[in-house]
Amino acid sequence: MLLIILGMLSILMGGWGGLNQTQLRKIMGYSSIAHLGWMILIMQYMPSLALLAFMTYVILTFSMFLTFWYNRSTTINALSTSWAKTPILSTITPLILLSLGGLPPLTGFLPKWMILSELTKQELMLTATAAALSTLLSLYFYLRLSYAMTLTTSPNNLPMTLPWRINFSQPTTTLATTYLISLSLLPLTPTAIAFLSH
Repeated sequence: MLLIILGMLSILMGGWGGLNQTQLRKIMGYSSIAHLGWMILIMQYMPSLALLAFMTYVILTFSMFLTFWYNRSTTINALSTSWAKTPILSTITPLILLSLGGLPPLTGFLPKWMILSELTKQELMLTATAAALSTLLSLYFYLRLSYAMTLTTSPNNLPMTLPWRINFSQPTTTLATTYLISLSLLPLTPTAIAFLSH
């Protein structure tokens, strides 16, 4: 019972804490707190599922930190320049962010769904409902990041350098690989669950 209380508090604190943040590190930190709550909730009932949720979260978060590093963004406002620097990366990144939020049918949804399924099998319907609803808090700040990255542009109040003089660098192989893994992990998740449960 103590782990369930700690898990729910962690999910709620992570969700509420990230709502009003503008620093990307703080947002990702609160996201980590919320995801840790999901792992704590299921740890006593199915440790292999907690491990799967952890591995999925690490892969998705690594992709996001690599994206922020690549764009040299530290705040939400700095994300508005991403579209001009790397439009393809800015198009794919919201999928990773929404996957972190657990939106179906993306990769991050399946571990959360499996956790909710296991909680209902353990007759913890109220806990499962509260955890599912508290995911909306995290999903809100992931949507804020997606909006800032794709639908806003930086103010252009200085004379602009000619386009041929701007250095546009291409995403690295590491970034492309982590994005590929993050987005294609969903079909492999049932196999991983079957492997971890035996």
